[in-house]
Amino acid sequence: MNAGTRLGLYGLGVVVAFGGAFGIAGATVPDSAAAAWTEGSELNEHVPENMESTSAAMNTVNGLALGADGFVLSPIGAPAVPGQPGKMSFQIQDAAGTAVTRYTTAHEKDLHLIVVRSDGSEFRHVHPTLDQTTGTWSTPWEWTHAGNYRVFADFTPAGAEALTLTRTVEVAGDVAPVAQEPSRVDQVDGFSVSVDGELVAGTPSGLTISVARDGEPVTTVEPYLGAFGHLVALREGDLAYVHAHAEGQEPRAGDTAGPNIGFTAQAPTAGRYLLYLDFQVDGQVHTAQFVLDAAHGDITDSPSESHTEGH
Repeated sequence: MNAGTRLGLYGLGVVVAFGGAFGIAGATVPDSAAAAWTEGSELNEHVPENMESTSAAMNTVNGLALGADGFVLSPIGAPAVPGQPGKMSFQIQDAAGTAVTRYTTAHEKDLHLIVVRSDGSEFRHVHPTLDQTTGTWSTPWEWTHAGNYRVFADFTPAGAEALTLTRTVEVAGDVAPVAQEPSRVDQVDGFSVSVDGELVAGTPSGLTISVARDGEPVTTVEPYLGAFGHLVALREGDLAYVHAHAEGQEPRAGDTAGPNIGFTAQAPTAGRYLLYLDFQVDGQVHTAQFVLDAAHGDITDSPSESHTEGH
């Protein structure tokens, strides 16, 4: 079955997180520092006149810090320098400090881990393994380059709401920042992937991703984690995090889509956004990257009201 472009709205999840650039590998960002960071964030300090009750709205969005709703992302263990093989490990702990071992599966996984450097480079979306005895999540890990990294854990504890918690990890070494310029086309693994559509702050924005190979449209995009693609957008500067999914009904085994795949995402404010698309063809997952500028728009509702899923 070829889903093509006839895709209805499916599984739209939007979650916004705000990050800073502090912390060290395997160390906790203090709660007091996280609170001060949240209160002094760019979004809270620079409020457009047409945004009513914006401060209250932004204080209710998910993923603002390392803890929320009685759950905490533990200190993160990871290699300290680039080129050192090892693993990334952490726990999700409850209010009593006990590691959580029961989760509700979302998009075929109990936890989604997003890691990206503060300049928007080095993006990875992986799925660590849970040790049911200790409640520790872990995955093989090796840093390619030094820098300050944001780690997002996206999950749903059993019997609770979906959450996105975050910490910062510092990887020692010389850093060469990557400048992000507007780009709507990416060449990745022999595919030419482009994005059409505009982001407008505070309103759901439709984006269409097109996939081609050797000049021919690709119509064999396969389901990946319960959808025909996963799109993450990070706001340049503070890495506000927007996670949206391909539109359309949940695909069944054997379904394919393409060359056009629709997405809906909501940018919290105007500004530059770094987009990362995970898509699967012939059993292989590929990641295309784009840079879009979101235009100004009216924001009358809390971004948290649009959050229906954590992934």
